[in-house]
Amino acid sequence: MSAQVYEQVRARSQREELILAHLSLVRHIIGRLAAKLPHGIDLENLEAAGTLGLVEAANRYEPERGIPFKTFAYTRIRGAILDELRRNSPFPQELLERITKVRKAVQALTRSASMEALAQHANLSVDEVAECLSAMRLTRMLSWDDVGEPATANLIGAGPGPESRLEEAERKRFLVEAITALPDTERLAVTLYYLEDLRLKEIGLVMNLSESRVSRLLKAAEQRIEEHLRAREEQGELAA
Repeated sequence: MSAQVYEQVRARSQREELILAHLSLVRHIIGRLAAKLPHGIDLENLEAAGTLGLVEAANRYEPERGIPFKTFAYTRIRGAILDELRRNSPFPQELLERITKVRKAVQALTRSASMEALAQHANLSVDEVAECLSAMRLTRMLSWDDVGEPATANLIGAGPGPESRLEEAERKRFLVEAITALPDTERLAVTLYYLEDLRLKEIGLVMNLSESRVSRLLKAAEQRIEEHLRAREEQGELAA
């Protein structure tokens, strides 16, 4: 066997070992997402998509860069799962109809209305309203455009005037810019903490870091984001 063929065989064997050793990571990520998904989602289909993301991560992984494979693979697996959700609408028609009722109830009442009040107005059960709100949060989770938006805010288009909405949209755009510009480790920590709702200990396990290190990454990221937003807002004031 030539040296070149030997290296190819060895590399393929290493990739297969990475994939087999991290299949549980695919199930872990789906488990985290499943709590935010409406009933009836084909989890096996999502697991297949996540496994393909894992395979892609194993093929692209470069250990010489010093990034732990688990950290490298996490975002690619999660991204593959979310891509699958984007391609195939996760909401059955009955759920879409209930979501429409809940939106109308929110518009007729107030955004601070209780679950019981929304359920009564929409002629739904409290559990059905909770499922609708969860589905609405999922649509925001599938897009970076709403990063930083409170979970129950802006369920409907009504509310602030056009000028306020434009200002809010611009601030969200600046926020996305700031997060995208973060170093890889800080961006991953922010994603896991704010979008995945992972605790510091869980993030540490994913990134192979201590809780204190994760905490420092989050603080550094928050400082960078604040500085970016402040700079962009000052540029807007100067241009005005």
